[in-house]
Amino acid sequence: MSSIVFTTPASDDDLQQVLDVQERNQPHNITPEQLAKEGFVTVRHNLDLLRSMNESAPQVIAKDGGKVVGYALVMLQSFQDLIPVLKPMFVTLESLSYRNRPMQSYNYYVMGQVCVAEGYRGKGVFDGMYQQHKALYANQFDMCITEIASRNPRSLRAHQRVGFQTIHTFTDATDTWDIVAWDWR
Repeated sequence: MSSIVFTTPASDDDLQQVLDVQERNQPHNITPEQLAKEGFVTVRHNLDLLRSMNESAPQVIAKDGGKVVGYALVMLQSFQDLIPVLKPMFVTLESLSYRNRPMQSYNYYVMGQVCVAEGYRGKGVFDGMYQQHKALYANQFDMCITEIASRNPRSLRAHQRVGFQTIHTFTDATDTWDIVAWDWR
């Protein structure tokens, strides 16, 4: 993994490569066996949205040479209405408490999506991207929060390995979700 660099997107080409990795890992583009074993991503972004997200808070990418091989997207609360499938999670967060305080009293951002390209999994890319998140954002935010489909156990295990803990589970029209938080305080 010595050739992998953890950084932020420097161009629209980097952002387009994120979208390309994202598309290759949508459930309709992978076999049921890959879906169960390797995981998948749910949300589809477009270049304009991704560019706007990146301008508001730099995204984290993993690059091997000039090639994006992984990404971990920062989704600030101000973007919650732009991706309808994530709205139930944001609504749920508004009603939750964490460590006897309303979730809204914490300064957090949501991990909008994380993905490692096939061929780079199991090589520390996932952990490296999250360490880059912590280096970039732990002095600005109390925690990072995300939700993981319960039918994606590989992702849940990987998030727990990094330091996330399940704080809530809920079911919406699309799936059952674990809300997990990585508390940096």
